[in-house]
Amino acid sequence: MKKIKFTLALMLLIATATFAQKSPRAEATGQVGETTVTVDYGAPSVRDRVIWGDLVPYNKVWRAGANENTTISFAKDMIVKGKKVPAGKYGLFIIPAEGEEWTVVLSNKNDAWGSNGYSQENDLVRFKVKTKKADKNREQLTFLVFKGGVQFNWEKVRFFIPMK
Repeated sequence: MKKIKFTLALMLLIATATFAQKSPRAEATGQVGETTVTVDYGAPSVRDRVIWGDLVPYNKVWRAGANENTTISFAKDMIVKGKKVPAGKYGLFIIPAEGEEWTVVLSNKNDAWGSNGYSQENDLVRFKVKTKKADKNREQLTFLVFKGGVQFNWEKVRFFIPMK
């Protein structure tokens, strides 16, 4: 009986670990000027799926990751794409488009479950970014914090959010 319980527990542990790794939580932290910037997100993988316009529909608000809301935190006040953003933690949303110009939203509501809890009335700022198509596929979604802002990379789409 102990052997059966152990086997079942082991199978459950393996299944849970496998499921959890499909879109693991990830964090990108770095310095932009004198300010620490952190992006906390679920990192989905492409896994042979059509991402843009299918898994992530065009012209609809997307949580910029998987599972829980993607958030971005600033230790001090920042200028994000020319707009003043007070220190704090914000929901980070993206509205993909078929063209090169997408919309990025920083929401005062940072604890929604994905896009379901999104409401435009909570927007702190909205701004446009230019996307670039990469030659090489990025299998897993990543955010990178650089000296001048945050870069988004997934599938063949890249864009940069300038900050100072």
